[in-house]
Amino acid sequence: MKKETKTVVYDDELRIEAYRFEGTRQPFPNHFHEYYVIGFVEDGQRILSCRNKEYSIERGNIILFNPGDNHACVQSDDGTFDYRGFNISKSIMLDLAEEVTGKWQLPGFSKNVINNDEITCYLRPLHEMVMNGISEFGKEESLLFLISALIQNYGQSFESCVPECRQEIEKACEFIRQHFSERIYLDQICRYAGLSKSTLLRAFTKSKGVTPYRYLETIRINKAKELLGNGMQPAEAAMQTGFSDQSHFTNYFNSFIGLTPGVYRDIFFDRDKDGE
Repeated sequence: MKKETKTVVYDDELRIEAYRFEGTRQPFPNHFHEYYVIGFVEDGQRILSCRNKEYSIERGNIILFNPGDNHACVQSDDGTFDYRGFNISKSIMLDLAEEVTGKWQLPGFSKNVINNDEITCYLRPLHEMVMNGISEFGKEESLLFLISALIQNYGQSFESCVPECRQEIEKACEFIRQHFSERIYLDQICRYAGLSKSTLLRAFTKSKGVTPYRYLETIRINKAKELLGNGMQPAEAAMQTGFSDQSHFTNYFNSFIGLTPGVYRDIFFDRDKDGE
């Protein structure tokens, strides 16, 4: 069986994160990110659930996630999965979108799974340049061509990609974001949102695509990524993001991100040492 390898690189010049998973069999639970994801399937087959739709993805597919798109995936055969991708924050995407469109507006991808040879021709070489640490301006050029092609073919207003939500559900999200580092009870969320437990659970899941507790977990993991990227030790990051212990934190982080907290932190720690 193919050996599993996972590699993540942060590009200081482009300010984006690139990663490559090879030989993986790990399933990923239903979750979302607060950043854009642009990925490419190198090999393998998986069942992807995204925004309440199901896709069969395979070699050559391009995966597009807007911030907030809930998704999960699992291997659909006995093989393994090879995948490469980029994570791009909303602030960086805003800069890129303005550069290629002249408009200060976040784009939204209208499709989550596509096949497009032109976009593949920009995506794969760009990924190789980032992973290999290339510093020439051809790297930035390729990124701008990639974003331009994506917006031209699949772009729409980001707001149109976000499902309309009831005011009470937004209040529930607000409460979770404000208190994610604490021990939160369902009663507290319901009182703040003004909904019964059963109504909150049904309405929240329909609106956000994830349960309130999975939403809390995702907020915690996203904050932990930020803290680890700034050099914080995993034990401290676990405590500051509301996890009961480091083992609990490690298990959740690995299931969502595909890397342990220590490995993820070392990527940035090693990068900072190299720059000294």
